[in-house]
Amino acid sequence: MIKIDQETTVREIKPKSRRIMGGRGPDDDYDKEDEIKWPPWLRPLLQTSFFVQCKLHADAHKSECNMYCLDCMTGALCSLCLAYHKDHRAIQIRRSSYHDVIRVSEIQKFLDITGIQTYIINSARIVFLNERPQPRPGKGVTNTCQVCERSLLDSFSFCSLGCKIVGTSKNFTKKKKMCKETDGSSDAESLNGVNKRSTKSKLQSFTPSTPPPTALNYRSGKRRKGVPHRAPMGCLIIEY
Repeated sequence: MIKIDQETTVREIKPKSRRIMGGRGPDDDYDKEDEIKWPPWLRPLLQTSFFVQCKLHADAHKSECNMYCLDCMTGALCSLCLAYHKDHRAIQIRRSSYHDVIRVSEIQKFLDITGIQTYIINSARIVFLNERPQPRPGKGVTNTCQVCERSLLDSFSFCSLGCKIVGTSKNFTKKKKMCKETDGSSDAESLNGVNKRSTKSKLQSFTPSTPPPTALNYRSGKRRKGVPHRAPMGCLIIEY
């Protein structure tokens, strides 16, 4: 008999980096202090896909998953799934312009939303979960989101919960400082380029220019036309 040792190999599956603010990618440098600063349910909440059909209650009338349990963190739940989460902290996610939002009255019980711009939709004040970048800021905009550069009111710094997580992290502040330093060096180089162009223009200004028109040239150029003369009528013969 030949014995064969079966070895079980465990593969580490790394999550794909998603375009969700506050969601950590596989290659992101992360600080432990940033992890402790936020509640453990916040990042899974921002990475969850809501308004999908519940797999357990697909045949039910209300099977849309728009609830989330902060204690279990098991993904989106429908209203029927809440029966298994009694006495748990559950919040409801809503939709506005195809973006996930939550009411301020619900989220401010568990999270500090200072600095995040709020909106009033259907007579309720809400905040957005993730970023909503703008291709171009509007004219006359004086304040934008520190992360996605969306136009904001002057008293706010972020447009969503995810942008606040990213904007308040240590790595983001370091990158921002580095960008400012690189921008300052590029501005200096551009100023040097402008100075060089100005010196070149000054050197070229010493070359003689076209002389101004004299009075004779002006008169010849502005000569008036003479009075037209008609042919005499005496030489005209009319035959019948």
